[in-house]
Amino acid sequence: MKKILVLGCTGSIGKNTLDVIRNMSGEFSAVGLSAHTNIKLLSQLAKEFNCEYSLTSRDGSEGIKKLIDKCRPDIVVNGIAGSAGLEPSKLVLEQGIDLALANKETIVMAAHLVQSLAKKNKCSIIPVDSEHSAVFNLAERYGSENIANIIITASGGPFRTLPKEKLAHIKLEDALKHPTWNMGRKITVDSASLANKGLEVIEACRLFHFPVQKIQVVVHPQSLVHSIIRTKDGVMYAQISEPDMKHPIISALTWPSIIPNYMKKFDLFDIEMTFYKPRSEDFPMLKLAFDAAEKKGGYAIAYNAANEVAVDAFIAGKTGFTDIPRVTRRVLERDWTKEAKDFNDVFAFDRAARRYAEEAL
Repeated sequence: MKKILVLGCTGSIGKNTLDVIRNMSGEFSAVGLSAHTNIKLLSQLAKEFNCEYSLTSRDGSEGIKKLIDKCRPDIVVNGIAGSAGLEPSKLVLEQGIDLALANKETIVMAAHLVQSLAKKNKCSIIPVDSEHSAVFNLAERYGSENIANIIITASGGPFRTLPKEKLAHIKLEDALKHPTWNMGRKITVDSASLANKGLEVIEACRLFHFPVQKIQVVVHPQSLVHSIIRTKDGVMYAQISEPDMKHPIISALTWPSIIPNYMKKFDLFDIEMTFYKPRSEDFPMLKLAFDAAEKKGGYAIAYNAANEVAVDAFIAGKTGFTDIPRVTRRVLERDWTKEAKDFNDVFAFDRAARRYAEEAL
């Protein structure tokens, strides 16, 4: 039985992971839990799963380190939202433990550092984002060397067909009405602005060591095709399933094996699948991400930090929806060409970008 530590257990990824453990108790057991601030739910889950060890984010990185040491898991699911997830990822990999990674900021901010840690300590980083899980599994089966293009799908969010002139008047409650996925507030706003897809473009470049020119984004409102690869012979291969995060979670927890599970089987009958070009001019966060991925250096860190600050301000009612790309662009206009040599550099770049974003606001 595989022992699992779930970081961010009260969030969307954490809840889905625990549902997998609940329904596949013969394969998995939860040995530890962490949550942000929801102590009540954390206590309930710890009791249900008979977890002796749990903590909240107030315990800090030392608490996470002790939690890992006490639990001694086989794999850790990192479902922590935002840049706060980087330090826990680092701590997991330093212990030589496999990391099922839903926290895309870990790769966006510090890909070369965490990948070096994984290699040094002989453990794996297995993506849990549905798009990167799809590419990961397709690349495993067809060989990364045979891939000519990676095509990442996007739902298009709630404003996919909204006229450009109306974007400036978007309210928070509208941005939180995602047509397909049930997620936290920050990632839902990111999906509405296409910043989430921008982060996924950067993540795909870094995670799969692929040039940004060979990565494409296609809008697919039904969210049934999770990503596509085009091999060198021009043939395309897609991963298709119901839009349910438990699919990539199970894939990460069972990798490299494929085993039967309790999930609903996808049915090809009576479905519609459509694909469109993204409106990059109307939703500039996507283009800004492509630019940041191409420039390398600290631009990806700055992109992520500026977006987080701007989205927090939008959620708090302090700025508008279209100010998110304006703030991000202003921050990216600064010089971020220096490479982060270590995690201290990463956190320093992050702090600087946040200061500049606050000034831009």
